[in-house]
Amino acid sequence: MPHFNPPAFARHGLVTAVFSCLIALALALSRRGAWDVHLVYSLAIGLTSWLAIELGRWWLCGTDDIPWPVGWRGIALVVCGISAGFVLGSAIGDAYSGSSQGLLQRHDAVTTLVITVVASTAISFFFYSRGKAAHLQARMAQAQRDATEARLKLLEAQLEPHMMFNTLANLRVLIATDPPRAQAMLDHLIAYLRATLGGARATLHPLVDEFARLTDYLELMAVRMGPRLGYTLELPDTLREVPVPPLLLQPLVENAIRHGLEPQVKGGHITVRASTRPGDDGGTLLVLEVHDTGAGLKTPAPAVTASGTGFGLAQVRERLATLHGTQGTLELIAASASGTSAFITFPLKLATP
Repeated sequence: MPHFNPPAFARHGLVTAVFSCLIALALALSRRGAWDVHLVYSLAIGLTSWLAIELGRWWLCGTDDIPWPVGWRGIALVVCGISAGFVLGSAIGDAYSGSSQGLLQRHDAVTTLVITVVASTAISFFFYSRGKAAHLQARMAQAQRDATEARLKLLEAQLEPHMMFNTLANLRVLIATDPPRAQAMLDHLIAYLRATLGGARATLHPLVDEFARLTDYLELMAVRMGPRLGYTLELPDTLREVPVPPLLLQPLVENAIRHGLEPQVKGGHITVRASTRPGDDGGTLLVLEVHDTGAGLKTPAPAVTASGTGFGLAQVRERLATLHGTQGTLELIAASASGTSAFITFPLKLATP
């Protein structure tokens, strides 16, 4: 049995009552007779027909996606509803008007029957069309959500090998120059892979998980760079459960290390910060910042430019566009002294309990 929807039930009843009142008004203006008598007949026949059809369709639909019986069952339901409305509604009208002669025996019975058939069929078709349209819209929305999720998973699947190749390249250098540190880095890599690549992943995860994964990655890089790499992570408690795509910050940190800190002999410091600011539309924006004290954007690098066209940054931009459209942005800004700041901005959506 489909889920009963009281607001929709009340809305359908109200539409039927208004339509019945309009029919009563038209009859009162076009023929002799009291307005109240026409109103009682019209409401009694219309609401009885609607109630019989409305309850019948919920009983017949079972677990169907569209809450309306198809084929001969739908036609039979409308015929039965019209018949019940005409007979019972007419009896109610006769009782109100005090007529000793039933409507079926009076000269206007055919006219009343025609009006009942036309009105009930029209209202039933109207409700059926709206229900079918709502069902199709829901199916389209679900298909779009599925397509978005599949696209995000594809982008993430492309990003993970990119990170792995860079890490393995770093590991290869250490094996030749410092085997003990290479061994430690390999141990960290195994732990990192066990924590991040085990099992299926959701399209979104809490921001605190993203920061935890980022900590693992920075510890992995610290094995190779030693004291040349320092970092600070700032995550307010109020933003810990905010949903974000996995691997959103890591490409920015990887870019900062590779093109900002590594070209400098002294290395540098990376700060990752989460905050909020008001949006232009009155909402709240989540701002994720990755700042490094490295060489800055003036240093040429084959994999990245000032506009952020490297593979990792391009993937971040595309994932933001898939989730948030034009409201999701990634900007690279040169610091006043040295270093680079990357800002990710998109609408803040709190996690649902």
